Amino acid sequence: MANEAYPCPCDIGHRLEYGGLGHEVQIEHIKAYVTKSPVDAGKAVIVIQDIFGWQLPNTRYMADMISGNGYTTIVPDFFVGQEPWDPSSDWSTFPEWVKTRNAQQIDREISAVLKYLKQQCHAQKIGLVGFCWGGTAVHHLMVKYSEFRAGVSVYGIVKDSEGVYNLKNPTLFIFAENDIVIPLENVSLLTQKLKEHCKVEYQIKTFSGQTHGFVHRKREDCSPADKPYIDEARRNLIEWLNKYM
Repeated sequence: MANEAYPCPCDIGHRLEYGGLGHEVQIEHIKAYVTKSPVDAGKAVIVIQDIFGWQLPNTRYMADMISGNGYTTIVPDFFVGQEPWDPSSDWSTFPEWVKTRNAQQIDREISAVLKYLKQQCHAQKIGLVGFCWGGTAVHHLMVKYSEFRAGVSVYGIVKDSEGVYNLKNPTLFIFAENDIVIPLENVSLLTQKLKEHCKVEYQIKTFSGQTHGFVHRKREDCSPADKPYIDEARRNLIEWLNKYM
């Protein structure tokens, strides 16, 4: 279901100058960025990076935004020390680069993070939010693990294969109308397949006029026309977590 002819022409967009409210920790074999919730409600969200890595300020900004709504958030390095994608790199090399960073082969990292959240953060309810590469990972994890109470996949590429539509728990999918990475026909196919196979709550929302990366890689003040969509998508993300966690 991915656009194989143009697999991931991600523009890094607006790289925020943002220091973050959290701190970095070592969790077994991986590093992670953790932000504690101002209210200890026993709820945590794993925020999964895009191809630009766990240290991208934009992703940490989103994690801190979620944390401010009552969740301990953690952004693990799911590339496990491997370099993130460099925006100046030749896109023709991307397919080979991403083969060594498979969004569906992160079970060891997830196991370590779950253990940390339960033992160190006393999390009783855990959800997922992922962007781009991380959106694909969220979809995979929501099919495989019943432990995650809610998931939000933000413009994650979905390959059509058996079993990817049997979600374990409620999942929100956010897409952009003008996303050259994920054509609208792919979103339509996902909608059709979930309607046929999915037995839990889900929602697919496509934002008019927006492009890949709009939720976390566009500044809110970049364009008066874009701001309402950015704000709405972020609000929908939080509302989904609040509803099911």
